[in-house]
Amino acid sequence: MSAAVTARSLRCGRFRLALDRPLVAGVVNVTPDSFSDGGRSLEPRAAIAHAQRLADEGADLVDIGAESSRPGAAGVSAEQELSRLMPVLDGLRACPVPISVDTTKPEVMRAAIGAGAAMINDINALRAPGALEAVAASDAGVCLMHMRGEPRTMQREPRYGDVVAEVRAFLAERVAAAEARGIARERIVIDPGFGFGKTAAHNFELLRNLDRFAEMGLPVMAGWSRKSTLGAVTGRGAGERLAGSIAAALLAVQRGATIVRVHDVAATRDALAVLAAMDGHGGRGKQ
Repeated sequence: MSAAVTARSLRCGRFRLALDRPLVAGVVNVTPDSFSDGGRSLEPRAAIAHAQRLADEGADLVDIGAESSRPGAAGVSAEQELSRLMPVLDGLRACPVPISVDTTKPEVMRAAIGAGAAMINDINALRAPGALEAVAASDAGVCLMHMRGEPRTMQREPRYGDVVAEVRAFLAERVAAAEARGIARERIVIDPGFGFGKTAAHNFELLRNLDRFAEMGLPVMAGWSRKSTLGAVTGRGAGERLAGSIAAALLAVQRGATIVRVHDVAATRDALAVLAAMDGHGGRGKQ
């Protein structure tokens, strides 16, 4: 691997995840309109079954979202988000891996953590009023992501002078804000936000320089799975981007990513097992 994080483990509630190998976060969208699989897991039983299947396939954590953040997506109320999310969290209380909840709303964060969520994955990097406090008052982990604008408008001609420097500076500021509110570094993950207010060129520039983020001494999450940039490169639709998604995940890990957020857990773990064997770190399984 080209870069290694300083942190040795990630604390997420009652879980502590070792960072001696790349981790896989499996995606569950409890929404009708997510870009790749909207509606498939909207019904609680389907979402619970899907989350359990991802854990069985080897996911190290499961990331559940009840509000779509695809480009152009409209927001939903906290009440609607909670009505989708809470039955799923209730059904996953015995899940053997940490449950992460993808949300920007402090009231949803508090309810999710109270229902057993071990991590908050916030595309807004805890910038909403009360979000820092909601996480700081718990022992949950948090992923701080960079996003230019908001989902409804973020892909309207995003521009940067130096995308790597600007995204890195933003994440450094948000990490400092989190630490100032009492969120320990061992609970923090950073994410450059591939596809969130970035062109394809921006995304690949960030990927090429992912080691710059790993140098910050925190676990780095990379989410490339099925995204439109891969469609632009391959000409394939969202449901046909498995090969591109795996390639991007491997490239991200080679450049310093600690966690890859994916829809296809089993296939990604197989690819990572081959990469680990090439690097002399053994083969299949949760090492």
